[in-house]
Formats: sequence, C-alpha cells, structure tokens
Amino acid sequence: MRSARYKAPTWSLFVFCLLFAAGVVAARPPASDAIASAHPLATEAGLLVLEAGGNAFDAAVAVSAALAVVEPYSSGIGGGGFWLLHRASDGHQVMVDGRERAPLAAHRDMYLDEHGDVVSRASIDGPLAAGIPGVPAALAHIAQHYGRLPLDVSLAPAIILARDGFPVDAVYRRMAGFRLAALRQSAAASAQFLVGGEPPPLGHRLQQPDLADTLEAIARDGAQAFYTGEVARRMVAGVRAHGGIWSSRDLQQYRVVERVPVVARYRGHRIVSASLPSSGGLVLTQILNMLEAHPLDGLNRADRVHLLAEMMRRGYADRARYLGDSDFVRVPLARLSSRVYARRKASDIDPDQATPSAVVAEPRAEGQDTTHFSILDHEGNRVAATLSVNYPFGACFVAPGTGVLLNDEMDDFSVKPGVANAYGLVGSQANAIEPGKRMLSSMSPTFVEGPDRITILGTPGGSRIITMVLLGLLDAVDGRSVEDIVSRGRFHHQFLPDRIEVEPDALSDEVIAELQFKGHQVRQLNDPYGNMQAIAWDLRSGRISAASDPRAIGASAVVPLSAGRTRPDGVARSASDPVSTFVR
Repeated sequence: MRSARYKAPTWSLFVFCLLFAAGVVAARPPASDAIASAHPLATEAGLLVLEAGGNAFDAAVAVSAALAVVEPYSSGIGGGGFWLLHRASDGHQVMVDGRERAPLAAHRDMYLDEHGDVVSRASIDGPLAAGIPGVPAALAHIAQHYGRLPLDVSLAPAIILARDGFPVDAVYRRMAGFRLAALRQSAAASAQFLVGGEPPPLGHRLQQPDLADTLEAIARDGAQAFYTGEVARRMVAGVRAHGGIWSSRDLQQYRVVERVPVVARYRGHRIVSASLPSSGGLVLTQILNMLEAHPLDGLNRADRVHLLAEMMRRGYADRARYLGDSDFVRVPLARLSSRVYARRKASDIDPDQATPSAVVAEPRAEGQDTTHFSILDHEGNRVAATLSVNYPFGACFVAPGTGVLLNDEMDDFSVKPGVANAYGLVGSQANAIEPGKRMLSSMSPTFVEGPDRITILGTPGGSRIITMVLLGLLDAVDGRSVEDIVSRGRFHHQFLPDRIEVEPDALSDEVIAELQFKGHQVRQLNDPYGNMQAIAWDLRSGRISAASDPRAIGASAVVPLSAGRTRPDGVARSASDPVSTFVR
C-alpha cells in the first residue's frame, strides 16, 4: 500500500555523487529489511507493517507503539523519545524530537520543601513527576511526513496487542516487582499492570482495553485525539485529582520539533547522533575529538580503559555544567564541539594517573527503563530511535479511563543544582525546571557511516547510555560484527560519582588492579546493564546483519526480499496474512 505522498527518488545520481565524494558508495542496495528491538512482538509488529507496503518510518511507528504496550516499564505513549531518521531518496537526515515538556505551571523549586531541601521521590512517583508526553505527536508526525501508510495501519498491531493481550514474561515481573509499592498507589495502574495487587504470574495474558481505546482514537483521528478531546480531558482530570499540575493548555500546546542531528567525524567515519535536548551527540563528539588527539592505537587494555574513562569524565563534566534545552538556555555549542576545545580539555590527561573529578570541573550545583530499536529497509531508509518513560513504569500513575501510563521525566531536570537525580547525574541552572522546557536527556540514537559499512545503533541505560553508544561505535569503526557490538563487556564513568563502573566479567582482575594503581576507584557491578539493538549494512555486498543485546529479551530479524517472511521466533508467516492475525 502506498499513499499519495510517496514519490519515487528523483535525485539518485546527485545523491550517488555526494556519497562518492564522501567516500561512502553503496555499491549494492540493502539486500533485506531488518529490525532489532527490545521485544520480539515489537519486532514482529514492524515486520508486519513492512509487509503491508510500509517503509522504515512506518515500521518505526509500529514498533514504537507496540513497545508502549508490551514493554510499559521502558516506554509508552505517556512518555517521549528521539527518532533519528535517514531518508534514502534524498539523503535527508533529521532528529524528530518527541521529548516531554515541563507543564506550564512548573517552576524550579517545585520539588523542594520549605527549607529548600529536595522532597524525597516527589520527582519520581505520582503525576506531579510527569512531563507532557511527546510520543503520540511524534508518531503522527513521522507517519504524515515520512511514512507511506495511514496511521491506523501502522498502529494496528499495537492496538491488537493491547486489546487481546500478551503473555507476561520474567522481565515484566521483575520490573513490576521493583516498582510495586508505587504502582499500588495508583488504582488505575494497579488494575492495568498487576493482578490482585501483585506482579502477574508468568504467562498471564495482560490485556489493556483502555490503552487499546486510546490507541484506536489516535489511529482514527491522529495526535489531536490525545492532546484534545475526551482523552485529554480524562488525563488532565486524573492528574489534577492526584496532585499533578497539568492543564488542557499544556496538551494543546505540545509540538514536535525537527532538529538537525549532531555530526562528528572519527577515523574516516561520519557519526550522526542526537542533538539537544539530548546530551548524547555533543558528549560523543567531545570524546571522539579528544580521541583524535589521543588515539587508542597500540594501547593495552588497562591503558585504553584509563584513557576512555578520563575522556568520559571530562565529557560528563561539561554535560553537568553547560547542557540544557537550547530553546531556553544559551549553550556554547560551537566551542564545546570544536577540536581545539577538545584538545585543551584532554591536554591534562595523565596516561599514568587518574584525574579527580573535583579537579576536572567544579560540580554545578538515567538503567533498564528506556528502550531502543533500529530499522533498515531495502530502499536504504533507516531509523534509530530511543524512547523512555524514565524510571521503570515511569511515575507509576495511569490517568483513569485512558490506559496511559505517565512518565516521571521531570526527574531528568536539575531539581536542585548539585543534587543528583535517580541516576546519579548532577546538573546546573542550564537544566533547571522552567515552564514548557524540555529536560536534558542521555538518549543517543546513532548512525555510524563509514566507507564500507553503515551501522545503526542505540541502547537504554539512563546515564550510561552515552558511554555504551561510545563503546559500540568504536567497535563499529573497528569493523566488529553487530553480535560483538551488542554483547561486549561495558564500563562507564560519568564525572560524579568519581568512579569507573564495570559490568561483571567485563575487565580482568589484572586490568582492574592496574586501573586502581593509576588512582581510579573501580566499582564492579553485580548485574549487567544496557539493551543495545544494532543493524549493519555492508555497502559493498549489500548484506545486512542485525543483533539484539543478549542481556535482555529483544529480537532482531533480517528478512531477504526474495524469501518468505519469518517471525522473530522462527515461525513462518505468509506475506498475505492480514493484520488481524497478528496476535497468535
């Protein structure tokens, strides 16, 4: 199915010449469609929409909506996200900013008591913690301006999943148990996500009829069904009845913003990533610029980790000091992204000694609860998207009669300068709460464009997102397989707290001992982190590969054009299957 908006590429030769001049020549188009997402049913939803004649952008709408249903602890239509898009017909690249906004009644001291101290959990639990959602507006925008299919087709799999239900797995149970007390505080959330006030048993078919109704309204009437009318009225009423500050004007005034992505260059590769209000692209650019001055070539494992940790430290220090919503605050983007500045920042790195964070910068006074997917279609359109409700299950509040689980993204603001949020990140006045402002994020959907291969990647992980994407893109530049990229051990430094955090078995005892000898505090974690989803396109052969992080339950699928479609679980499916047979 094709809408009247679709037009065949007319600038093919021009685009080819541009790619040739950049050293990126697609000798062969993608041989397949590919999706990697954090849940098998979301991957299947995207494949189904591709089969229906959609492109990567239609599939992105389907995957986003399906994740909102089956992975409510990580994302949802009551949250926000960033969608990094590449349109093959003309090379257009854009970041669709569907990040949440602060309510118009918000103010910078709203989570402080009469003594100026932060009120515990006020920015995490309940509707006062919720920013104005951006996902419904972003999905409608992507469908209208980049997709081929009507919104009702792309949302159909999610609607069926919400209406008919899906089987609860161990990850869902663990996340629901983690936020159990907060979920119980909302009668609507408890009824929607729990059974008898407890996490549902394994295999329980979780049905969300109110959410299905809301998704159907969006499918029928577009984003306005969410931001005006009965759904909006119920959300505002529910929020205000339970201590929140939303108004109908908040929802009516929400707008998606198209932003120019951040572009960096590293070892012959073009790195395209998220722009503010995501800090990801800018921090990645700073670290890559430092690496140009201090290359990793020839370093042993300990020295390599030391150098990267020192650069992470400096990048996160600037994140804490300077970064915020550039629509509200003046951010010195040109200076922070310049190679000259990076060289100066890295000039005091001692190869043999850690630099205490207190020396790097004076502190100016995000886990498993975000999601990512990557998509490439056979025309070369591609999407890297990272979405979130912040903490697992967001604010743990559902507006009665809507099925919409609200985010707690207000905690991503600096609720008080110098005070860490739920992920240990500190911030400055640049990220202070203001009415209508978008909170700073770490979400970093990224394209790695090289002379021989294009890699699409991203991950959840709160404050660790940027360093995971950094390690992933460095592996991509080194030519590692996507299976290696998503599975390799990880380490992280975020300026404060002043320590290197290390996944289990990511570094040997000898390497850790050498890092400690250099003056680093090293914290070995008990559990792995992240959930990276990656796709690689070999430009010479046209071969596509995709991989989902083995730490989680995601599914990747590569479907050759000449073959019958195959479900991520290996069950064959005819391309003629109607949408109504999506849920088995």
